[in-house]
Amino acid sequence: MSNRTGGDYSRSQVGTLTERLVEPRRFMQVVAGPRQVGKTTLVRQALTAWGERAHYASADEPTLRDRTWIAAQWETGRRLAREAGKAGAVLALDEVQKVPGWSETVKRLWDEDTASRLPLRVVLLGSAPLLIRHGLSESLAGRFELLFVPHWAYAEMRAAFGFTLDEYVFFGSYPGAASLVGDPERWARYIKDSLIEITVARDVLLLTRVDKPALLRQLFELGCRTSGQILSYTKMLGQLQDAGNTTTLAHYLDLLSGAGMLTGLPKYTDSAVRQRGSSPKLQVLNNALMTAQSGLSFEEAKRDTATWGRLTESAFGAHLANAAAAGECRLSYWRERSREVDFVVQVGRRVAVIEVKSGRWREAMPGLAAFIQAKPSARPFVVGADGIPLEQALTLPVKEWISV
Repeated sequence: MSNRTGGDYSRSQVGTLTERLVEPRRFMQVVAGPRQVGKTTLVRQALTAWGERAHYASADEPTLRDRTWIAAQWETGRRLAREAGKAGAVLALDEVQKVPGWSETVKRLWDEDTASRLPLRVVLLGSAPLLIRHGLSESLAGRFELLFVPHWAYAEMRAAFGFTLDEYVFFGSYPGAASLVGDPERWARYIKDSLIEITVARDVLLLTRVDKPALLRQLFELGCRTSGQILSYTKMLGQLQDAGNTTTLAHYLDLLSGAGMLTGLPKYTDSAVRQRGSSPKLQVLNNALMTAQSGLSFEEAKRDTATWGRLTESAFGAHLANAAAAGECRLSYWRERSREVDFVVQVGRRVAVIEVKSGRWREAMPGLAAFIQAKPSARPFVVGADGIPLEQALTLPVKEWISV
């Protein structure tokens, strides 16, 4: 494997944001997603066309920023908008959720500009849904549009960095780490120090109340080791060193999901109450989080059939889970007694049920048959083996699983 220096970082969301910014001023644009997926790069690309009529500022040092800082940056944007006349200007505030009381200040300033008809367009960047939980839904209701930026897909890593399918399965999809895959030890240190630790310390522990930070970290490590497995909260507690309870674990799993690291897929059921009370299927949102902490090399993982099978299922699960986080679908698993199905994808009333196989299709799949018997309208698929090739499945938009 050779080092990847990277190609075009442009993503489809750049075009979406660019189009929204040239429209008449209606809503603030909120660009949200996990750390290190290119949100800042995306916004800077969209601002290129505005030239000197765009102002970008970051609140990434929370101890040095307060609401006065927001007001000062806003005044800079207002000055640019007044100088530009009807053409207007753009103000982009990065990591704005780290300023205490940010949403009330933003609401006041936005409403003042709306009343005076000042053509200042505003872009806010932050982690989702933590950003939303800290002000959007309360103070800024009706004033914003959300543009979610998920982890990079396989097709994007292949186009930008020349990743092969196997490299995507093992190294995941952080663009900033792509150039380090030729030095696996350095790559793993980067993932652990610059992504995992920073995300936990800055995006979770600083923004929310976490009474047992050691337990949250242990839960994350457990989730990375067992990605793709169904574990009850009681069984999780039995594997964790720090004392806690099932309610605390469920809350911490929600926080990790909100930071774009680890999520718990619910069991598919027609009852929302039963679904909320089900044991979660743990799923990392980027395979790099799983492999960087495993201690295994790329070659060792490839040689171990069981390990590579877990990584393959996890990579496809992350593909679906990121689509679910972006609101494209609902994602769950299904299990009744000893029968199980890997993934259930829902778009409206339409349902697709998917099994992932890394080896040859040697045995029957009673779970898939049982699900279709119970819900004949569902569309069954097998990924890998003699079904849809994994490489094709990873490039297929999630909604197409329902329409194909």
